[in-house]
Amino acid sequence: MKRKIYDTLVQWKREDAGHTAMLIDGARRVGKSYIAEEFAKAEYRTYILIDFNRVSKEITDLFEHYLNDLDTFFLYLSNYYNVRCYEHNTLIIFDEVQLFPRARAAIKYLVADGRYDYLETGSLMSIKANIKDIVIPSEERHVKMFPLDFEEFLWALDNEMFMDLIRKCFEERRPMGQALHRKAMDYFRQYLIVGGMPQAVETYIRTKDFDRVDRIKRNILELYRADIIKHAQGYEMKVEQIFDDIPSQLQKHEKKFKLSSLKKEARFRDYEEAIFWLSDAMITNIAYNSTAPVLGLKLNMERMTLKCYMADTGLLISHAFDENGIVSEEIYKKLLFDKLEFNKGMIVENVVAQMLTASGHKLYFYSNSSRNDASSRMEIDFLVAKSKITNRHNISPIEVKSSKNYTLTSLKKFCSQYKEQLYIPYVLHPGDLKEENGITYLPLYMTPFL
Repeated sequence: MKRKIYDTLVQWKREDAGHTAMLIDGARRVGKSYIAEEFAKAEYRTYILIDFNRVSKEITDLFEHYLNDLDTFFLYLSNYYNVRCYEHNTLIIFDEVQLFPRARAAIKYLVADGRYDYLETGSLMSIKANIKDIVIPSEERHVKMFPLDFEEFLWALDNEMFMDLIRKCFEERRPMGQALHRKAMDYFRQYLIVGGMPQAVETYIRTKDFDRVDRIKRNILELYRADIIKHAQGYEMKVEQIFDDIPSQLQKHEKKFKLSSLKKEARFRDYEEAIFWLSDAMITNIAYNSTAPVLGLKLNMERMTLKCYMADTGLLISHAFDENGIVSEEIYKKLLFDKLEFNKGMIVENVVAQMLTASGHKLYFYSNSSRNDASSRMEIDFLVAKSKITNRHNISPIEVKSSKNYTLTSLKKFCSQYKEQLYIPYVLHPGDLKEENGITYLPLYMTPFL
C-alpha cells in the first residue's frame, strides 16, 4: 500500500542518512515492518532485516561483544544473513528494536562508523523497561507512523485523485456539490467502518466482507491485550481497565474520561502511568483540556482532565459493539448507510481525533463547567492553533457533529467570550461546505486540511 511516510524516508536518505538513524515509532500492526522493507528493497542495493521478535543469540551476542570491533561485527552479520554489504548502499533494519534496547544504544557507534544506513522500527519506545540501562542515542531521528489516513485509504481503493479535488474545494472555500459530496461521504463512511489498519483495509478491498474485516480487527485487539499483559508489568490491570472502558467513556455526552467509573475514589496519580502506557503504545490518542484558549495551548494544559480516543476508529467499532464476539454485519450496514443513531457521535468524534493526530496536531479541547456563570459554561470538542502565528486571532474552536440537526450553544459562547483569541470557528458535520454568520461549516472528510 502507498504510504506517505515513504516520502519521509526518501527525504531522510537524501539529506540525513549517514548522520542519523531513522526510528519509525508506531502501534503494532500499523505497517512499520512492511514499509521499512519496501523502502529497503526499492532504495538500496542490499539490506539486512534483524527481527528482534525472533532473533538468534548469535546476533544479540554481536552487540554485546563486537561493538569495539565493527569489522568483525559486520563480517559475522553479513555472513549470518548471507547478504553482501555495500558501503553507503546497504540498509540495516532493526525491527521491533524495543525488544533489545542494547541494539538501540549501539546506534551511536554504528552511525559514527558511517559505512551503512540504519532504520529502526518499534513501539513502546519510552516505556521504562525499554530504555532502562541504555543511553538514548542523539543520532536517532524519530517519525511516528499512524493507521492509514483518509487519503491513503482512498489510494488503497485505487482512487488517486479524489482527495486533490477535496483539497481544492477546501482551499477555495467552495462546496463540493451534491453528487460529489455524496460520493465523498460514501468513501468516508467506509473509512469510518474499516479504519486504517493495513491488514483490515487489505481484507476489505479484497473481499468487501465486513465479517472478515471485523475478525482481523478483533485479532489486533487481542494482540493489544496480550501486549498489555506482557509489557505493562506491575500495572497491567489498570491499563486493561482503561482500555476496556474507552467505548463507554466516549459515549457520554462530555466524553471526558472519569476514573471514578473504574474505581470509586480512584485518583489520577494511581492511573497516570497506565494512561501514558496506552498513549505511548499508540493504541490511544489523548486529548487534554486547555484551560485558556490562547497561544501556547500546552502551557495551559490540565493533565488530569482528558479524553481518551482509540487511535483507530475501525478498532473502536469492533471494541464497542462486542455482543457475540463479533460485530454483526447488520451494524456495519447501518453505519454504511448512515442509519445508526446510537453511538454515532462517539465514532465520528473519534475519527476526527484520529485525522487531526495524523495531520500533526496535538489534541486539546476546552471545558468549563462553571456552576456560577452560565455564560462561561461550555464544551468545545477541539482547539487548534493556526500555522502562521500573529499577535491576535490564533485559535480555532472545532465542534464535531454527527447528524444534520444540532445546536451550537457552546461555540457561540466561545466566539463571544474569546474574540481576541478567535481565528476561524469550525463545525465539522455530515453536510457540504458553507460559511454562515462567521462560522465555517466543513464536511467531515475535510478535517485533514485544518
